[in-house]
Amino acid sequence: MAYPLLSKISCPQDLKRLSVQQMPQLCDEIRNFLIENVSLTGGHLSSNLGTIELTVALHRVFSSPQDKFVFDVGHQCYTHKLLTGRQAGFAKLRQLGGISGFPNPVESVHDCFVAGHGNTAISAAIGIARAKKLRGEPGKVIAIVGDGAFTGGMVYEGMNNIDTLGNLIVILNDNKMSISKNVGSVANYLTRLRTSPRYSQAKADVESALNRLPVVGNPMIRSLQKAKELLRRGIYNSTMFENMGFQYVGPLDGHDVAELEEMFHNLTNQTAPLFVHVVTCKGKGYAPAEENPGEFHGVSAFKLNSVTDPDVAPESSFSIVFGQKLAELGGRRKDLCAITAAMKYGTGLQFFYRAYPQRFFDVGMAEQHAVTFAAGLARGGMLPVVSIYSTFLQRSYDQIIHDVNLQKLDVVFAVDRAGLVPGDGETHQGIYDPAYFSQIEGLRLLSPANFAELEYWLEKLVLEGSGPRAIRYPRGGQQPALAALGCSGQLFDRVRGDGKADTALVSYGSETEDVLEAAEILAQKGIAADVYKLLQIHPLPAELPAALLGYKRILFAEEAVQNGGIGEHLALRLLTAGWQGQWMQAAVPNVGLPHASVKEIKQTLGLDGASLAARLCEE
Repeated sequence: MAYPLLSKISCPQDLKRLSVQQMPQLCDEIRNFLIENVSLTGGHLSSNLGTIELTVALHRVFSSPQDKFVFDVGHQCYTHKLLTGRQAGFAKLRQLGGISGFPNPVESVHDCFVAGHGNTAISAAIGIARAKKLRGEPGKVIAIVGDGAFTGGMVYEGMNNIDTLGNLIVILNDNKMSISKNVGSVANYLTRLRTSPRYSQAKADVESALNRLPVVGNPMIRSLQKAKELLRRGIYNSTMFENMGFQYVGPLDGHDVAELEEMFHNLTNQTAPLFVHVVTCKGKGYAPAEENPGEFHGVSAFKLNSVTDPDVAPESSFSIVFGQKLAELGGRRKDLCAITAAMKYGTGLQFFYRAYPQRFFDVGMAEQHAVTFAAGLARGGMLPVVSIYSTFLQRSYDQIIHDVNLQKLDVVFAVDRAGLVPGDGETHQGIYDPAYFSQIEGLRLLSPANFAELEYWLEKLVLEGSGPRAIRYPRGGQQPALAALGCSGQLFDRVRGDGKADTALVSYGSETEDVLEAAEILAQKGIAADVYKLLQIHPLPAELPAALLGYKRILFAEEAVQNGGIGEHLALRLLTAGWQGQWMQAAVPNVGLPHASVKEIKQTLGLDGASLAARLCEE
């Protein structure tokens, strides 16, 4: 497909050379480009389709990198990347060697902040704006925040600290709430009037004149300000933002580049922190994404003309198996509740929601609240299951420790996307939960490797467990080699070998497939190796050290950070038991990971079967 206008843009300055009359065509080209390319590579689609006109208008008025753009969440930055010279990189979006799906300062001077988790943009923007003030640097700092982020408390913590930062602009990208009756001709007229430079000058002149009047000047100014405030609040419902110190502007049509451009031009000389309310349509211009924005939020490669029901899984996965099993258990325990943080479909909880809507709670991007809310439910006699991605659950670490574990409350944590995650790179990896859960004494952590184990142990945790407990599982489907292992009901198993080899390979979860492959490669080289698969990884099963004491060398592999990980706990247990063999460990170094497939990440880290076998052959 040809893109005559888009192909001319290699930097934001090129965009400014086009006329405002050309903007509808350019936005159509960007929309078609994103749909075409994301359908081939996967990525975040609906959020980007909704912010095209807004991003174009911002880049036409402001000057990056002097003016800084901070995205919340960063997955709405695709148009920004297109306008800053990265069009060619979309052929390998979120792939090894390609561009990231999120802003990344290493990738471009136009990206000022890594943004993969929600609620962070306002706090980051305040810091960047304050740094500009302290260093005497020119330019605005613009935070573009989706309405979903406003369900998280960090947004309000940031807004409570804007002080008098006249170089700060916060844009609410409202793509969820319907356009109310207040978005009409009067509201639009007053918005244009209040943001006009002529209005600002006239306002300043009137206040200056009144200030010179003895006795009555200041009371008159206060009366006028109060009258304007009451009128604004009646029309815009802007009370909260203005109470926090912002000048509120909006609502604006987020798909009208000309209107947005005019408004942003009028705002460039404002000296107060600005809050600009922009209304957009998520998935704009692509009917399937408009109808099911949640389904097209983050997608794998797809056929352009496909429209599916997000309540029906296209194929089975750990998330779907978990969700269906939890819905079944909800019928057997009337006190069972399900909690998620803006990921109903991603965690498979749509099944529980349909069956028991009164016991289902989506708290938005508020993981800290989710965990403490669960603690309150447990204290009130319910059994909450908190289902959150591993990378997001780490945001609630304090609440897990203090609000759940100190009281030994009856809370189940279902940790989705555990282990290595493809595509989203360093911001979305599930590699920390084994380390942070294993620091909490008394919390039980299980890591099933296949669907059968997930169903069996989830039922055990829900129907028979007590106190804080967690079960973690990877993204996507089960591997055939691991499905073939079935479910023994044991806390660990020797899944290969007779126990007489000198070498043992030990792992858990999906990494078990790689150690099995390594054992097969070693066997072909005449080296016998037994394989142990752990199901309970914290606390480690009491019988495990005794089962391993007879081996001369042990290699432990895990898709998790090495420092503080399960391997280090096992090594200590073995040394304490008197083992004097050779210990080897393969894990994730505490560094950012590339955006690539899981297979490619494992090869990079030496966690694939071939690398593990080669390491054993070298020793």
